[in-house]
Amino acid sequence: MHLYERGYQLGMGIGMKLLPSSRQEVLRGSGAITQVPKLLTDRGLSRPLIVTGPRVSRTDFFQRLERALSEAGCAHCVFCEVEPDPGTDLVQRVVKAYRAGDCDSFIALGGGSNMDAAKAGGALLARPGKTLQQLSGVMKVRRKTPFMVAIPTTAGTGSECTVAAVVTDSKTHRKFAINDPCLCPDAAVLDSDLTADIPPAIVAATGMDALTHAVEAWLNRPYHKRATAGQCAAAAHDIMMYLPFVYEGGAGSSGGRARQKMLEASYLAGQAFTVACVGNVHAIAHTLGGLYHIPHGQANAVLLPEVLEDYGKAARRPLAKLVRTAGIERLLDGGGQGSDQALAEAFIARIRQMNREMGIPEGFPQIREEDLDLMAAWATKEANPLYPVPVIYDRGDVKRILRRVRKSI
Repeated sequence: MHLYERGYQLGMGIGMKLLPSSRQEVLRGSGAITQVPKLLTDRGLSRPLIVTGPRVSRTDFFQRLERALSEAGCAHCVFCEVEPDPGTDLVQRVVKAYRAGDCDSFIALGGGSNMDAAKAGGALLARPGKTLQQLSGVMKVRRKTPFMVAIPTTAGTGSECTVAAVVTDSKTHRKFAINDPCLCPDAAVLDSDLTADIPPAIVAATGMDALTHAVEAWLNRPYHKRATAGQCAAAAHDIMMYLPFVYEGGAGSSGGRARQKMLEASYLAGQAFTVACVGNVHAIAHTLGGLYHIPHGQANAVLLPEVLEDYGKAARRPLAKLVRTAGIERLLDGGGQGSDQALAEAFIARIRQMNREMGIPEGFPQIREEDLDLMAAWATKEANPLYPVPVIYDRGDVKRILRRVRKSI
């Protein structure tokens, strides 16, 4: 069964290993945001478009960035209208603002939606004769996009180092991804000061999003490069170690270190899934975001333990190996002792426990039975044949998972 999908994945795995690694420049630590102007001026750039959302545009660190740009002689423009799950119509407005301001670069500031909007805008600027729908899939852009600095204000999406932009079709509400190495931002800024005042609910959802990236990338072994497994394991360890502390509002210098650890873990997970891809959890989560506007990280958090449990034997051994490699046995009930099955079950149980402790819902009652066929079609189209998951899902599998999370309330 699934000979076509596995054959496709075998070929893609060979191709993934031949792709060059990213040479992205990374600025790290408290206050790193003030170094952004130098990234631009060193390259002869002086008219960036800042792409962000309304909440971020009212923050103190946004004003610090604007002051730093002005002091460096950068005549920047601002697009601050990005909302969660950016639509194709919004991306067109980003492009219009870029052209109207005669801009020469992007600064994407905020969560994954802001970075996705800027990346998708860059794709349209590189391929002005195409629609975003025509650029969806793998390697459809294939041209240089404007220089981009990505500055995450949440520790979760990893979009600051990925080759993907996720966009929602404004008419059909279907989420789709544009995947191309040219979309990877040229520079990333990991500044823990920017995550200091994030509401706990967003800390929880984005942190579990990052954990999902690490776990799904770990399971997609056929696409791994030499560094991928280590990135997944390190990210999983630090997220499970530090996310509860950050969620509880860890203060002082310890809080700052924990937030920086979360930013670094999110970045590592982003690097991992850029190579290894995500899986069925993300494919189904995208349908929930597209149709019901459920926050992406929250959807992933709820779906992750359900899908891992559903994989059964196919995921048991690799999950146990992740626990041992990441060194997270002591974080699990019973100290992580026992067989592969015991370790895998304890790991899944810990994910469910983290969700409960952080107030993440157990299910989504808004899922409508009449939407399941459409959602299953969207999810399987995204996942197959690209994602080298332990168990390839058909539409019936997707509907079974959706019914399960609808009832888990």
